[in-house]
Amino acid sequence: MTRKLLEQAIEVLRKNDRGAYTVPTDGLYPFQWNWDSCLSALGFSHFDEDRAWTEVETLFVHQWDDGMVPHIIFHQHDDGYFPGPDVWRTGRKVPTSGITQPPVAGFAARRMFETATNREKIADRAKALLPRIHAWHEWFFRCRDPQGTGLVAIIHPWESGRDNSVDWDAAFQRVPTDGVEPFTRRDTQHANPEHRPTQAQYERYIWLVQKFRSLNWDNSKLHDASPFQLVDPGFNAILIRSCSDLAILAEHLEEHEIAAQSRQFAARGLAAMDALWSEKWGQYLCLDRTIGTLVDSPSIGGLLAAFAAIPSHRAGAIAARLTKLGEQVEYLVPSHDPSAPEFDSLRYWRGPVWLIVNYMIADGLTQAGETLIASRIKGDSVRLIEESGFAEYYDPRTAEPCGGGQFTWTAAMVIEILDPKLAT
Repeated sequence: MTRKLLEQAIEVLRKNDRGAYTVPTDGLYPFQWNWDSCLSALGFSHFDEDRAWTEVETLFVHQWDDGMVPHIIFHQHDDGYFPGPDVWRTGRKVPTSGITQPPVAGFAARRMFETATNREKIADRAKALLPRIHAWHEWFFRCRDPQGTGLVAIIHPWESGRDNSVDWDAAFQRVPTDGVEPFTRRDTQHANPEHRPTQAQYERYIWLVQKFRSLNWDNSKLHDASPFQLVDPGFNAILIRSCSDLAILAEHLEEHEIAAQSRQFAARGLAAMDALWSEKWGQYLCLDRTIGTLVDSPSIGGLLAAFAAIPSHRAGAIAARLTKLGEQVEYLVPSHDPSAPEFDSLRYWRGPVWLIVNYMIADGLTQAGETLIASRIKGDSVRLIEESGFAEYYDPRTAEPCGGGQFTWTAAMVIEILDPKLAT
C-alpha cells in the first residue's frame, strides 16, 4: 500500500506540474502559490531534485525589490480564478498579488539541501537563493514589525494561509464592506460553497485589497493602514523556523553574516512568542495588535507554533493538548477545537484537517522529542489519504474529502511522511 500511495502522490505532482512551477490543483487554483510551491518542492526533492530547486527558484524570480515574495504569481491568463491581476493591479511585468504568505522557503531550502544526493551539485543553486530568502525575512521584520517586537503581523487573512479561521472573526468586523467593487467569485464554481469562505468574508477580503491598492502597494505604509493586524503564532513559528534553518544552511555555505542575522531573528522571535501563550488552552493564541489583546480562539495556529524550537515544556503542553483533541475526532489535527461553538468540520479552516499543517506540527514535535503524538498525526494523515485520496482538506471525523481534488501539496506531504527511499 505504501508503494502505491507514493506512486499516486508522484502522479499528482506530475499532473499539476507546469514546467517551472506547479499549480495547487486544476481549476480552483490555476496559478503559482507561494507556500504551496515551497512545500510541493519538498515532494519533488524525493524523486526529481532538479525540478524541486526549479520550483523555488521560479518563485523567487518574482520577488519584489523591497524583498517581499508575493503569494500568487499569475504566469498565464486564466479567468477561472478571482481575484485575478485586474483586481490586484500591482504593476509587475509578470502580474502578482500584493500580499505574501507563510515563509516556508528557508525551511524547505535547508531540508532539500541536506537530503540531496549530491550537495556539491546543487550548492551554487542553494547559495544563490540564500540572500533572496534572507531579504524576505528582513522585509518581514522591517515592514510587518515596525515597533521591533520580534513578531510580525499579517494584514490580510489570505497571508496566513488560514483564510477564514475563527481567529480572524472579531478583528474582521473592523474591516468595512462599503465601496467594494462588484465581483463574481470563481471558487464556488469549482468547489462546494459549503466548504468555502462566506460571501461576507469575501467582501472584506476585497475591501482590504482595494485599500492596499489605493496606497500603491507601498509596504512601508500598509501595516499601519490596515484595520486588520494579527500576530499569528503559527505564521511566526514558520518564520522563526525558516530563519533558524537558513542560518544553518548559510553557515554550511560560508555565508556567515546571513547566518548571524538569521540566528538573531530566530532568537528574538522565540523570546517574544511566550507572550502569546495561554494557560487556559495549553497552546499559543493570536494577538490582535490593533487593540493589544490575545484572541480567545483555540485554533490550529497556536498548535503550529510547535514547528519552531519552542521551550520543551511548551511543546509538552501542546502534545497534551493534541492528545485531548484526538479524543474528539477520528483524524488529527482539526483546524479548530471541535468543542468550540464555531467549529465547522467541512468549512475550510474552521475545522477540517490539512496535511501541510499536520506535517509541520509533527515535524516540530518530533524535534522536541514528543514522538508519540507526532506518530499519531502522521499515521492519521496517511489514513486520510487511504480513505479519501489527495484532497485539499478533510472532515476530521468522517474523512470526507473537501475543497479541491488531486491536490499538489497534499501529495507532497504524503511523500515526505512516508519512507522517502520508496519514492525513488
